Amino acid sequence: MRFLKYKRGTFLNILMMCLIVFGCDPDLLDEDVNPNTLTPSTFWQKESDAVNAIIGAYSPYTDIWYYSRGEIFLSDYRDDVTNPFAVSDRSNPGRFAGTSDQNFIEWVWRAQWFCVTRANEIIANVPGIDMDPDLRNTIVGEAHFIRAHNYFNLLNNWLNIPLITEPITAIDLEAVVQADPGEVRELMISDLSKAKSMLPDTWDSDNTGRATAGAATALLGKVYLYGEQWGLAAGEFQEVMSSGMYSLVDNYADNFSTFSENNSESIFEIQFIADNDRRWGGDAPGRGRTNSFTPDIAPQGFTGQDGMRINEWVLDLFLDERTVNDQIDPRAFNTIFWRTDETTTYRGDTLGATIYEGQTYQEVYEATENRIFGKKYLGLDEGVTTALFQRSPNNLRLIRYADVLLMYAEAQLMDNGGNATQAAVDAVNEVRARVDMPPFGLEMTMDDIRDERVKELTLERTRYFDLLRWDMVKERIVDTPGIKSESGGTGAYRPGREYLDLPQNDLNLNSNFRHNPGYE
Repeated sequence: MRFLKYKRGTFLNILMMCLIVFGCDPDLLDEDVNPNTLTPSTFWQKESDAVNAIIGAYSPYTDIWYYSRGEIFLSDYRDDVTNPFAVSDRSNPGRFAGTSDQNFIEWVWRAQWFCVTRANEIIANVPGIDMDPDLRNTIVGEAHFIRAHNYFNLLNNWLNIPLITEPITAIDLEAVVQADPGEVRELMISDLSKAKSMLPDTWDSDNTGRATAGAATALLGKVYLYGEQWGLAAGEFQEVMSSGMYSLVDNYADNFSTFSENNSESIFEIQFIADNDRRWGGDAPGRGRTNSFTPDIAPQGFTGQDGMRINEWVLDLFLDERTVNDQIDPRAFNTIFWRTDETTTYRGDTLGATIYEGQTYQEVYEATENRIFGKKYLGLDEGVTTALFQRSPNNLRLIRYADVLLMYAEAQLMDNGGNATQAAVDAVNEVRARVDMPPFGLEMTMDDIRDERVKELTLERTRYFDLLRWDMVKERIVDTPGIKSESGGTGAYRPGREYLDLPQNDLNLNSNFRHNPGYE
């Protein structure tokens, strides 16, 4: 991995940010040594260094190249729900043209490696600091969680990735290769098992958003689920469910509102703020840390971005069944925007097809317009009239208790040979009861769970990776006509392109690295 030293590209950017945040050796850059620059020997000395380091490890999460915006093009924009407009770096991954020279391929990869690198530094250096032992233990636990979470994302996007667990200064740069995915999975399991025992159940209000034992447990269950270790997955999810720490909020819409963040249903969420800082990037002091992905969801006419529409099958799925009051599933009105005069009475409110300022579909569009658009996370209660770029403070909920219930049900069902257990049915019915949907019985199938995940979790960064782990990407996206019709179709698909290719900078400068299958 010689490029770490010579190229101001992906991994060298990690080195440079490591220098900025907590002081790697500047000699690595072959520059004159600055006596005022922090180094490992001067930085890792006191408690405040450890605190600053862990905050720095979380920092890339709110970067515009990661969850603030860039990551949505590698998750929601790739699934069978969305149909992005125009051919661009944003839509290319979803039409299997996410080649190594694409901007968002490199930018998101880089942000995730920032998190891994900083977590490695903390795990190696914080145990040696003379500081409060409980705080030290917690910070190391957070680093294990951050490292595992980002390896989880890297593995699911790129599959064949390097496995780095030591500080940059300790790495033999000539020896780094792409690891067996199983080795990466084993590290995630080890990290999350440690994090579970080291992290607190809750944080005080000054530290809201930091990883908890519940977040580590839920993510560990997800790692087992993705590895088809059904019994182990169910055990972890059951631990979350029996902890008493989490519950479904009464109103489904509260999961996506600025005014109900970090609620009882939230297990791990990304903390955004509206600081009116319009600069690109949020991984440095004084930089904007806003939610900037809402313009990529918003309907045409309410965004300056290319945007996307929702494929018709999603609306059909919502309309296939009615609530116990013979009305449309209220989740539909919180998730999508489409032409309808029907309404649903839910929690004392009348839900309809409305958008900013309560405008109806008919008020916004001409009679000839019948496309379906996204609505979730748009911050309709923030008093704005359009999806403003780098302005929304609305947090992104990455792990919700409803998701845990549905994953638990799946693990239970699969561990029982594909047959529903009462525990699995009860978990799904808890999610359905919240939105007045009729309960399932023991005839519930895996297809029912898959459909429920669409209704509950659309536009929440899960669907593409669900299809990937179910081996359904080709069936649902490539072999289903029209799914990516707005961006030129899926003619670029080749077997293996379910995953992205590694960034070109890394391929050029590391002779050990190889293209992923389908990109050779």
